[in-house]
Amino acid sequence: MKAAYLPGNSTVVLKEVEIPVPGHGEVLIKMKSSTICGSDIRAIYREHLGKGPEGYQNKICGHEPSGQIVQCGPGLRRFKEGDRVVIYLISGCGLCNDCRRGYMISCTSPFRRAYGWQRDGGMAEYLLAEEKDLVLLPDSLTYTDGAQIACGFGTVYEGLEKIGISGNDAVLVVGLGPVGLASLMLAKAMGANKLIGVDTVQERLDIAKEKGLADAVFLSDATALKKIQDLTGGNGVERAVDCSGNTYGRQLAVRATRKWGKIVLIGEGGTMELNPSPDLIHDQKTVYGSWVTNIWRMEELVERIVRWNIHPEDLVTHRFELNQASEAFALMAEGKCGKVAVVFDEEIR
Repeated sequence: MKAAYLPGNSTVVLKEVEIPVPGHGEVLIKMKSSTICGSDIRAIYREHLGKGPEGYQNKICGHEPSGQIVQCGPGLRRFKEGDRVVIYLISGCGLCNDCRRGYMISCTSPFRRAYGWQRDGGMAEYLLAEEKDLVLLPDSLTYTDGAQIACGFGTVYEGLEKIGISGNDAVLVVGLGPVGLASLMLAKAMGANKLIGVDTVQERLDIAKEKGLADAVFLSDATALKKIQDLTGGNGVERAVDCSGNTYGRQLAVRATRKWGKIVLIGEGGTMELNPSPDLIHDQKTVYGSWVTNIWRMEELVERIVRWNIHPEDLVTHRFELNQASEAFALMAEGKCGKVAVVFDEEIR
């Protein structure tokens, strides 16, 4: 089968490899859609930043996969051939406290392996996965919906659940890459009454407007804070989400939040410089860190996405075939598009 690898010099290498055979508790999945995550670009595509067991280990790339089970190994307890599935991006040991909470992302066991990093991922015609890492994908959702849920939407949902979103809230999202766009879509579905987006890239602001995700969007500049305050009666927003991973974006998220408000940091990397007393303490604001999600919450998200009648696929602006993976990653690395997907004979909704 054909498979994509990331050597770390902003290129993609396609190789022919053997189709794996599922062992005990494993399934072979025919890939249908695999989307590209910003962390792939930041930590693998341009250069290999992770070290040791956390680093990229020359595996098939792609940790946002969705597909259909075509072969089952012995010992399966729930899933079967023909099931449509999302693959949770981390395969944890299953026995530590974090894994038992469903947070395989936080597993520190030497048995922890991330799909697309330390074990083969979804940028191939077939994927070998463990049954415990699967989430059932309903027929009403597309495989590209599922690929989006596998990381980006799951990550956002976890963060929004930490700060709570309701019809009482004006919500600011800073950084409108795919994760920021997902934040707007989910916050809207959860009932936020005003949605504001900020980014440094005009193309991203345009996508948010074209998709109807925000009531207002602003370029991130010296006037952005005042514009947000003006839109909220001088008070600021009740909830803010930083997806920028940038100190200035994070400062804006905190300072644009009103007294007693809540902020969640989702964007990776960068630094954060604040003046604790005026920025946080005196206004009694709360800042949360949030990293990916747990597998039971990912199942819950699938159920709610169906109930809300939204489609994460709608944030995909470009689709490529596997043999065009180089073009797909190069486009994603430019940072001026929505989500980029590699699709394999995907069903049309």
